[in-house]
Amino acid sequence: MITVSAPGKLMLMGEHAVVYGYPCIVTAVDQRLYVRAKKTDDGKITVDAPQSKETKFVDAAVAKFFVWRSQIPLRGTKGVSVKHHGVSLSIRSDFTSQVGFGSSSAVSVATIKALSLVFAIPMTEREIFDVAYQVTLDIQGVGSGFDIAAAVYGGTLFFKKGGEVIEPLPNEIPLVVGYTGVKADTPTLINMVAAKQKEYPGKVNKIFSAIGELVLQGRDALVTKDWERLGKLMNFDQEYLRDLGVSSQKLEDLISAAKKAGAWGAKLSGAGGGDCMIALHSAGGKPQITKAIQEAGGQVMDVRTHAEGVRSESEL
Repeated sequence: MITVSAPGKLMLMGEHAVVYGYPCIVTAVDQRLYVRAKKTDDGKITVDAPQSKETKFVDAAVAKFFVWRSQIPLRGTKGVSVKHHGVSLSIRSDFTSQVGFGSSSAVSVATIKALSLVFAIPMTEREIFDVAYQVTLDIQGVGSGFDIAAAVYGGTLFFKKGGEVIEPLPNEIPLVVGYTGVKADTPTLINMVAAKQKEYPGKVNKIFSAIGELVLQGRDALVTKDWERLGKLMNFDQEYLRDLGVSSQKLEDLISAAKKAGAWGAKLSGAGGGDCMIALHSAGGKPQITKAIQEAGGQVMDVRTHAEGVRSESEL
């Protein structure tokens, strides 16, 4: 029996523009999703996921793993099909799919890693990324893969679409995370922005370019721990996201409350429309920002950034 875990994620900067080839910064968080896998003798693939109403990402990850194994040479040999009499997968998570920490990406990555271990078929981090990214594209039709990269590699990453660039960055980031209580529909929001880009390409492409430039500056500020500058860049990023129409009144309320309480910067994190916002705090500033977000109607999530990527665990 094998148990594997993968972390959730938070987008720091670069939402939506990343889908169009611009860079982003994403960090893994210490809320994790766990997949336990064991061989069985019933000839079936069974999935037990009591915290989720559907298992399409698990099912797709299993299918993609076996397709990958049949097509990719085993370290210099011909591609081979995995022979099995059955496998049982059990999933649990520190966070729900409602929160927006990337449960679909985490479960895809953890499932693929667990299968590679239970069938003793080594996979590199890049191979896990590529297979899991294809799962996302097959199910959602759109996506950049930044959440997959966070689940595989962990830490904090400078990332470009499809894994063109996956660059580790140093330093845990001092964030307060506020949840709006509203589950966002990521594919719908991405498609909405795509429709705007098609109708107003000049204006929207300028926004994407500006966000990309902010990400480059943000990478430098993060590396040097210039949190005040990073906060200002986050604020500018939020203005552009607001212009794209992906913010919401609830997000704006929490962002405003955090800034009034002394946050260096605050913005939505992810596709928008709901889910989470993040606020960058100074030393000693976390309690008052936390209180302000709660008083504005947000739920503060107790998470740490720069968490470890997918890994094998001891028995649960």
